Amino acid sequence: MNEEKARLIDVFFYGLFMDEALLRDKGVDPQNRRLAFIENFCLIIGARATLVPCSNGTVHGVLFSLTHAEIDALYSEASVSVYRPEAVLARLDDGSVVAALCFNLPVPPSASERNPQYALKLKELAARIGLPESYLSSIQ
Repeated sequence: MNEEKARLIDVFFYGLFMDEALLRDKGVDPQNRRLAFIENFCLIIGARATLVPCSNGTVHGVLFSLTHAEIDALYSEASVSVYRPEAVLARLDDGSVVAALCFNLPVPPSASERNPQYALKLKELAARIGLPESYLSSIQ
């Protein structure tokens, strides 16, 4: 299939993959950037970030549209190959809802796996891309 005509899939990113430049460095051409959030999930940081179901939780991030080939290539890297896609409903600032994929660990990390350097990078990125200040304080 010609990549130019490949269908684009919306993916909700909540970790360092929210960085468009990082994705481009990995050979991905993210399209249609939108700030978004998903409800009933909480962010957990171990060696990397993951989301876990959590009533009344809200996680902010970025929606990008990627091709299937780009998604496969991105998540074939050893550091993220254990992440699995889950369907989520992402909400945009204008009130619209977008069905998207979200990649999470099947088993959440333990407290001993916490990576403070990752958390700091994530908080800096979240501030740079304009996620809400109230959310920034929750990134630990």
